[in-house]
Amino acid sequence: MKKKVMWIIGLVVLVVVIAAGLFVIISKTKKPTVSYETIQLSRTSLSNSVTATGTIEPVTEVEVGTQVSGIIDKIYVDYNSEVREGQLIAEMDKVTLESELASAQASYEGCQAEYVYRKKNYERSKSLYDQALISDLEYEQALYDYKMAESSLHNSQATLSKAQRNLSYATITSPIDGVVIDRAVEEGQTVAAGFETPTLFTIAADLTQMQVVADVDEADIGGVREGQRVVFTVDAYPNDEFEGVVKQIRLGSSTSSSSTTTTSESVVTYEVVITADNPELKLKPRLTANIFIYTLEKNDVLCVPSKALRFDPEGPLLEKGLTVKDCDAAHKLWIQSGNQLIAYPVEIGMSNGIMTEIVSGLKEGDEVILGANFVSAKSSAASTQESSERSPFMPGPPESKSKK
Repeated sequence: MKKKVMWIIGLVVLVVVIAAGLFVIISKTKKPTVSYETIQLSRTSLSNSVTATGTIEPVTEVEVGTQVSGIIDKIYVDYNSEVREGQLIAEMDKVTLESELASAQASYEGCQAEYVYRKKNYERSKSLYDQALISDLEYEQALYDYKMAESSLHNSQATLSKAQRNLSYATITSPIDGVVIDRAVEEGQTVAAGFETPTLFTIAADLTQMQVVADVDEADIGGVREGQRVVFTVDAYPNDEFEGVVKQIRLGSSTSSSSTTTTSESVVTYEVVITADNPELKLKPRLTANIFIYTLEKNDVLCVPSKALRFDPEGPLLEKGLTVKDCDAAHKLWIQSGNQLIAYPVEIGMSNGIMTEIVSGLKEGDEVILGANFVSAKSSAASTQESSERSPFMPGPPESKSKK
């Protein structure tokens, strides 16, 4: 009886060992299971954009200054004042300028009298000279005095015109219809017009029509064209989007330097002018704009994720029992039909890197392979074996303990 029990135990152990060996061999030889991820061709909007930053500016902005030095006597406008063309906005002290004008006027009148006298004297001398009644020296002296008087008259006339113009500069008027967006002077302030004309006021024209001057990187400027749609935001209204159109691409570039503790490099940018409607006057001058310029834009086009064009059913990505029907094409998409993976040649259009337009080759609704996923049976078997081979002496999880 004892021998029979031992024989049965040995037989059971042998069966367990053989089963474990077969399980290990099958797990090693079994191929991974492949599942294909598919997607249907559908129509959508496709776009590509360039990002940049810029500054909100009025379309027309004029800096009003003065060409004469003096004291600001009166100011008739303030910030945000609406002005009309020709409207008086400030006056300078005119005492000095009026004195200069009076002096120039007196000098001109004296030169004019001298000129009349010298001219008559010259005409008499010429008449006598023609009759040989005076010498050459006397005639030449009369001619010289006449020419000098004429020159002095012209010079004094120019001085008088300058004095009159300077006096007119003391009356400052608005050159355009618009709004005063900056005032740089106060009443009683002295302004000095030396090598540079001082700016007294900045007047912007219609603020319902603004423009954005964007700095576009040299790597992106090649795709920017006039007439392209633009969307931008400003920090003052983070939930609002504003639209515009590329109006001008300025050929002049600007270079800015950026440096760190280890490197230093120059960044070249180009100014792109974007028109923007501002009916609600939300866009204020000098606001910073975050800009998206749509360099490529199409609506209702047949698209597919770009990675589907890179799929290639080779090696572990080919499930057992499937055959491949390939084609010789630069661009192709794969479709599973029964036990076959068939490649279809397609013509592609524009792409933004994520999605690509399909011009021809397939139609809307066709289900193409996007990629393949496979799970190794060996790894799952190993995890199963690990759980089944837990030592009986190891403590189990807290949930497995019975309550006393």
